[in-house]
Amino acid sequence: MKKTAQSPEQIIRLLREAEVALSNGVTVGEVCKQKGISEATYYRWKKEYGGMQVDHLRRLKELEKENVRLKKLVAEQALDNLILKEVGQGKLLSPERRRAAVRHVQQAVRISERRACRALDQARSSQRFCSTKPQRDAALVAELKQLSRKHPRYGYRRMHALLMREGWRVNRKKVQRLWRDAGLKVVLKQRKRTRLGSSENGCTRKKAEHKNHVWSYDFTLDQTSDGRRLKLMPVVDEYTRECLVIEVERRFTARDVIATLSYLFRLHGEPAYIRSDNGPEFIARAVKQWLTASGVKTLYIEPASPWQNAYVESFNGKLEDELLGQELFTSLREAKVLIEQYRLEYTHHRPHSALRYQTPAEFAASCTGADAASATSART
Repeated sequence: MKKTAQSPEQIIRLLREAEVALSNGVTVGEVCKQKGISEATYYRWKKEYGGMQVDHLRRLKELEKENVRLKKLVAEQALDNLILKEVGQGKLLSPERRRAAVRHVQQAVRISERRACRALDQARSSQRFCSTKPQRDAALVAELKQLSRKHPRYGYRRMHALLMREGWRVNRKKVQRLWRDAGLKVVLKQRKRTRLGSSENGCTRKKAEHKNHVWSYDFTLDQTSDGRRLKLMPVVDEYTRECLVIEVERRFTARDVIATLSYLFRLHGEPAYIRSDNGPEFIARAVKQWLTASGVKTLYIEPASPWQNAYVESFNGKLEDELLGQELFTSLREAKVLIEQYRLEYTHHRPHSALRYQTPAEFAASCTGADAASATSART
């Protein structure tokens, strides 16, 4: 006959009865025979439960259960901390980022999907969700990526303007969301800025009021792959933001400046004013006399004050950011071709934020006849 296991309460009662019998002169062997246990079992039980009351046993069991529960809580908390450290800093805002985090934690910590979802507060239904809808925006995202490769320094606002010009009918906020979800971004370069102030003896800060009212020009430098210097002279219409020309040479003289301006005057007409810094080519007597004879007034900025020539300096920054900083020219001829391509792209295709995302050429074409009349009166 198979013996049934004794519960701790039964063992304590048996030991109490055995103690009473022993106190009455009964031997251990007789007690064990009466209870149906061996002497070895009796002594083992006495060692384990001797002197213990049933109430004490219940309390001991409760403490053991509480201890197990606390150990489990500590282990769960330690595992949660390990999971959060594995995920790292940052917010898991999008469902896709949460799914990726859960998959990563499963592999790194070797836990179940259920446990990882609980630690990261992710619903298991969301974790296993698979969209059956077609990718409606796949073509738009592909176009965004293509434009981003072509114009790596354009942000989502200018990308939205380009998409609208190409015939896409899409909200700017949607373009921003798709731009962000696709991981596209522009790393902004931090530039030092100087507060714009007025100067008593500086040049008059003439503001362009119409097309061909104020032009500005300046020099910027680059080099070819052999280390030889390139000197660039862009000319900008401050009202329309058009880049009228970018002359590229190894060096410039006053005669070269006059030749470039003469070509532009024949092509676009003379401006009322032309703004520049105090470079030797611009303040040369020959250039001043020629401009005076042409009826064009000069505006020279204060020395070491490039912010007073802000329009062409801004253009130089874009030129450096979007072309010169990306290309290494092998020759002067290659530099002229690529820089002219950029000028045409900038003037005819690149949306300008200050022009409500029109291109400079579009804005210039929209200038009314009143602008032409005011330009004539400004020169006379």
